[in-house]
Amino acid sequence: MGYTGGAMPAIAAESPATSEVIDRDLNTEIRDLYTKLVERSPRDAVKVLRDYPDEFVEGVLILLNPAARQQVLDAMPRHRRELVLAAASPENRRQWLANDQYPEGSVGRLMEPALAVFPATDTIAQATERLRSLTRRAFITYPYVVDAHERLIGVVVMRDMLLGRPDQPLESIMFSRPFALRPEQNLIEAMRETMVLHYPVYPVVDAQERLIGLVRGQMLFEQQAVELSAQAGAMVGVQEEERLSTSWQRSLRFRHPWLQVNLLTTFLAAAVVGGFEHTIASTAVLAAFVPVMISQCANVGCQALAISLRGITLGELTPGRAKRLAFKEVWLGLLNGFLTGLTAGVGMYVSARWSGHAHPLTLAVVVVLALTFSCVVAGLVGALTPVGLRKCGFDPATASSIVLTTITDLVSVAALLALAAWLVASH
Repeated sequence: MGYTGGAMPAIAAESPATSEVIDRDLNTEIRDLYTKLVERSPRDAVKVLRDYPDEFVEGVLILLNPAARQQVLDAMPRHRRELVLAAASPENRRQWLANDQYPEGSVGRLMEPALAVFPATDTIAQATERLRSLTRRAFITYPYVVDAHERLIGVVVMRDMLLGRPDQPLESIMFSRPFALRPEQNLIEAMRETMVLHYPVYPVVDAQERLIGLVRGQMLFEQQAVELSAQAGAMVGVQEEERLSTSWQRSLRFRHPWLQVNLLTTFLAAAVVGGFEHTIASTAVLAAFVPVMISQCANVGCQALAISLRGITLGELTPGRAKRLAFKEVWLGLLNGFLTGLTAGVGMYVSARWSGHAHPLTLAVVVVLALTFSCVVAGLVGALTPVGLRKCGFDPATASSIVLTTITDLVSVAALLALAAWLVASH
């Protein structure tokens, strides 16, 4: 796909009606391209935009979620990024450069320029006249009032401007000390603070209370939804950058290394099984219950892992609560392991009797004890793996499932075979 608006500079002398048609077609093309970009990773989006003029690219980037826009700009080659920034309006250029200073997942990455900013002494008539100009190029929700040092001191509602006298100063109708976010806040903190406010737009101020940008509530929750949607894939080694439109070559590069890691870890479980080859040979019925142990423990661990990751994502898993979560998951693992172990034990007893084993009751006890112990370990590991990854500076969701599966496989198989070797030998 290429740029089809190349004739735009040549129609400057055309009639107003013709210009309107061209502008409408250009806007349609920008929006069509926007719908394609939101389905792509930042790197793929840069490839799509490669053949478009810088001014056109800026028009598309304006439509993107600010966090996604920063990712696309970061993925551009340096010289192209500079050209696109140069083509942007002064307000957008300053804001995009400022946003780039803040980390991923922070409020600062989502800021838009605050255009409707007025001194307290401006009258309603003066502000209204300027708003008429601003609304032609931007969507204005609230005018904001600042002092001589650009500190936010108030917000004005359009209804009060409509009902007020033209000569009234804005300070007479503004709401003083409005709620504001900080650029360094992460999305979870910001969402928690805005949960009961439900404003369409939130001002963002720095440490000196200066107004440095705006964040739309829709963008705030939209970005958090994007991060949550990426979490499930990250647990099994699928990168956040991978989308439906990602080529199979890039998907292979993203996924294959994690599969190799997973394969190496399964060799450890195979080595454990090999160490009890004699036990399995003398008690063949045990082999049928190895998948049962692995599956059950993996489910218990994944349940604990899901709760732990949810707590981290929502900002609920503080250091003090991590210990309580670990105790809770250990207790649940004990109960779930024992109750499911009883059912599995009955199955083992029936299987052992049917196969003519000399100690069916002993094998049933082995299954109960092994499943109970393994589920306790699985609950503990599932709760603490994300916490440990976060303390080590890693993304808590990244490959958590692989780590959990490795440990639960080793523990469940080792517990089953070791108990069986000991108890059967003692009889």
